[in-house]
Amino acid sequence: MKLYTYFRSSAAYRVRIALNLKGVSYESVAINLLKGEQRLAEYGAINPQHRLPALDIGGSILTQSPAIIEYLDEAYPDPPLLPVGAVNRAKVRAVASMIGCDIHPLNNSGTLAYLKNRLGHDQVTADAWYAHWVRAGFDAIEALIEPGPFAFGSRPTMADIYLVPQVFNARRFDISLADYPKIAGADVACSKLPAFERAAPARQPDAAES
Repeated sequence: MKLYTYFRSSAAYRVRIALNLKGVSYESVAINLLKGEQRLAEYGAINPQHRLPALDIGGSILTQSPAIIEYLDEAYPDPPLLPVGAVNRAKVRAVASMIGCDIHPLNNSGTLAYLKNRLGHDQVTADAWYAHWVRAGFDAIEALIEPGPFAFGSRPTMADIYLVPQVFNARRFDISLADYPKIAGADVACSKLPAFERAAPARQPDAAES
């Protein structure tokens, strides 16, 4: 497999974690978001949306991290990324959706660039925007997760795959986790697993180039 990725892309980070948890080998192809490489025609031929990640599985290219992660869970069912029971699976999917649908779209690089470059807001205002939406999402997630020690029990699920990259981003923007002990605890539990450690931004080959 070939993963088109950027070391600090939250969505690509999620997919790296999922691939590692499933034990699937892949080749990383770095697309530098800061240099605008995602907007080049060459990458547009791979992903017409010009966003990361994209996963070439040989014969097909998959886009959008939720679809990719669901594909990996179906194609490589062990270990499962969802718990047993329809209610438990719905709880996990809800937290993943809160991050993927509510927090991340308002905090991604394209949104922040539009605030600054097209609407004329300064960096302080953009950072305040970012922090507001992270805290609004984390307030709800803190109340919903059921650590033990991961977000929902004794093994990592799709909720952890989404949560860890968002925690990484919160720390990058100096957002304190003091009010979110359950979130912080789940993040610590994940950090002890090789699958999460190997997916971390600092461990990616393109991190040294940025």
